[in-house]
Amino acid sequence: MTRIPTPEAIEEHRSAAAWTLGTAPWQAIAPASTGRARVIIDNDFAGDPDDLYQLVHHLLSPSVEIPLVVASHLRADDFWDPSGRSAENAALIVHDVFARMGLTSTDVIVTGSNEALVDRGTPRPAPAVDAIIAEALRDDPRPLFYVAGGGLTDLASAVLTEPAIAERLTLVWIGGAEHDGLAVPPPNPMPIEYNLLIDPVAGQVVFNDSAIPIWQVPRDVYRQTLVSDAELRLRVASTGSLGRYLYDELATVFTMIDRHLGGASETYALGDSPLVLLTALQSVFEPDPSSSRYVSMPTPALADDGGYLAAPDARPMRVYTWVDTRLMFEDMYLKLAEFCDWQAAVDAAGAAS
Repeated sequence: MTRIPTPEAIEEHRSAAAWTLGTAPWQAIAPASTGRARVIIDNDFAGDPDDLYQLVHHLLSPSVEIPLVVASHLRADDFWDPSGRSAENAALIVHDVFARMGLTSTDVIVTGSNEALVDRGTPRPAPAVDAIIAEALRDDPRPLFYVAGGGLTDLASAVLTEPAIAERLTLVWIGGAEHDGLAVPPPNPMPIEYNLLIDPVAGQVVFNDSAIPIWQVPRDVYRQTLVSDAELRLRVASTGSLGRYLYDELATVFTMIDRHLGGASETYALGDSPLVLLTALQSVFEPDPSSSRYVSMPTPALADDGGYLAAPDARPMRVYTWVDTRLMFEDMYLKLAEFCDWQAAVDAAGAAS
């Protein structure tokens, strides 16, 4: 549903307030240090606009270095973008966000496969796959988090191509159904959870066949991330041109819901935002997402129907059960306001000169 820009529109949207990753010129008090962890961002940016909020929030978080932004695909028949080019469209959207932010570090944007895996042994070649492998194998002592808010095609392809990367990164994934004993499904749930359904085979490669450590944010937890329309109007739309863009992208979804589902809601789940919370907003001492809660369990195998199969001897994984939405959203609102104030001042000065 996110509007797909043309290359010409991207240039029209470009802000004069130019900056690069690794800097934070909007902060009156400069951050003491930058990038104590590395974060590869992977999301289906042509789909649900909640990923735009996660992307902007991550880009405004100086405690992490972002070496890659992977533009990944949706299902072929997905109502958000049934074009068959959803990864390419996602890359256009990321370029547009960078332009609107004045962010010139476009070399980090890489495109994933437009299609899901056909089996558990055959990777899908894509520029993103090569870039993921190169970053994972790069000699760097800092932890590497692979944060994914959609399907897992490109990560699965990377680990199939180079299994050695499995022990060099941690996957933080928004997706998967509820676990028995921890939560119950929502009313009338999809037979297979939405993000897993994008590429169930890739999910099996990562869960069943690889050694990748996983921090999972399952459906019951990402559904906790509700914000109200009043919050979005007053704390996002009112901040400046970037905030208005973010709000308008969600407004198109509200309109669609009102038209097709018989009435609008006053809330929306920004379900990809825990990716920021769990990586960029960790504790100072003994770094960890210490304000959120999880249980540790052996990583289950994924069945063909999206369910979990017990694997008692498997590697441990984290399953988050509660996320600190206060910290997550307050940080996003304040960073957005601080950035938009700086951007507006720079853009105004440029227009006056």
